[in-house]
Amino acid sequence: MILTIYIIILSFFALGGIAFYIINQKKDKKTARASWLKFGVYFIIINVLFLCIAFAPQVFRYIVLVIILVGAGELLYLFKQSNFRNITFFGISLIIFLIFSAGFYFFSQLDYKLILFTFLILSIFDAFSQISGQLFGKNKVLPRISPGKTVEGVLGGAVIAIITSFLFHNLTGKQTLNSLLLVIAIIFFALTGDALASLYKRKYGVKDFSQLLPGHGGFLDRFDSLIAGGAVVGVIENISTKI
Repeated sequence: MILTIYIIILSFFALGGIAFYIINQKKDKKTARASWLKFGVYFIIINVLFLCIAFAPQVFRYIVLVIILVGAGELLYLFKQSNFRNITFFGISLIIFLIFSAGFYFFSQLDYKLILFTFLILSIFDAFSQISGQLFGKNKVLPRISPGKTVEGVLGGAVIAIITSFLFHNLTGKQTLNSLLLVIAIIFFALTGDALASLYKRKYGVKDFSQLLPGHGGFLDRFDSLIAGGAVVGVIENISTKI
């Protein structure tokens, strides 16, 4: 099963690479290089996370803690760079981040099969949202907050993610309908995490959280969807075990 999931992820990345090649033909060389750098770094991140989830869950838990700590550091860094303005907004943002982080940590303690399922859904949704958006995107979801997100991109990513979930719903240990509802929750919170991260950057007038990841706008720029999507699974599973 693990090998099958890995092959599917690699296959989707191959399709994504073809799509990026087609898209980059219309861009100038500098923009195309930046796009390929982002794609390459994302590929490395996906592989590292997948291998840790499947074969070294304790290492994955440490990675989750690193993501949380660095993410909090990026929030504090932008707040400091702004000369500590919008303190109420910062306080609310930090509380929301800590709530999501707690859920994300709970998520890291779950059975590796459910973590793999969530990771697979988030990876496919994120990748195909970008590809669908660049190929067909016209209508903005939240033009004032996240102008890069389009309705077409979100729908494209969601459709592929839902189709994939039907193939691997047995990893969740749930019935098909419950598994589908879980996927919808994952997608919704992934979008919410992305929107909140974009709102924070816009509030402080910056494009990136940091330059820690080449081709990306920081840890939160890369992991916002994973934090929020993982958090909702962590919370749902912890509640369901106590009912």
